[in-house]
Amino acid sequence: MNFVDDKTIVRQYFNSTGFDRWQRIYGEGQVNKVQLDIRTGHQKTVDTVIEWLQADGNLPGLCVCDAGCGVGSLSIPLADAGAIVCASDISEKMVAEAYDRATAVPGKLYNISFAAQDLEALTGKFHTVICLDVLIHYPQDKAAKMIAHLSSIAESRLILSFAPKTLALTALKKIGELFPGPSKTTRAYQHREADIIKILENNGFVINRTAMTSTSFYYSRLVEAVRK
Repeated sequence: MNFVDDKTIVRQYFNSTGFDRWQRIYGEGQVNKVQLDIRTGHQKTVDTVIEWLQADGNLPGLCVCDAGCGVGSLSIPLADAGAIVCASDISEKMVAEAYDRATAVPGKLYNISFAAQDLEALTGKFHTVICLDVLIHYPQDKAAKMIAHLSSIAESRLILSFAPKTLALTALKKIGELFPGPSKTTRAYQHREADIIKILENNGFVINRTAMTSTSFYYSRLVEAVRK
């Protein structure tokens, strides 16, 4: 299956059964134990990014692009803290949900905008570009091109998360593929950390901070890269 097919399937998935599943996971309602574990892991990754940006002391007024914003789990708290946020996602339904959640925040958030578009279609310049839990949909060669594009719109910093490729996680993934569910996504690509770092270095960045989120069903390596 080529990348165009992969991307089409991802878009269709997150506009249908995938949307129903993930908007529950990223919400606050009742979910099963596996979904709760994933919710906890994803939120920990989001919290780590927010802690990093707050620790820098310049979050109010910071121009941020949240590439692959989902339902706004990161975009909304960043905007609420004063950042100027451009949030986008490949799924129209995800973007609509993010917009609804943003408008539900007490006080009007004038400093956040939403768009339904591919990451490769993003334009403009941003101090910080953040892309969380999206690389799992990109095979290695396409991941390099996507990171290169995000690098081109990041003036100072690029923050990425990805599913690390290890023997243990590869084995766990293969076991999970034996029990497909109707609402599960179709493909999940893992990436070697050394490969991701090399791509970032080739695009003029150096690694500043890293973190790892590991729960029973959620594994995400987080890297912050800054301009050399």
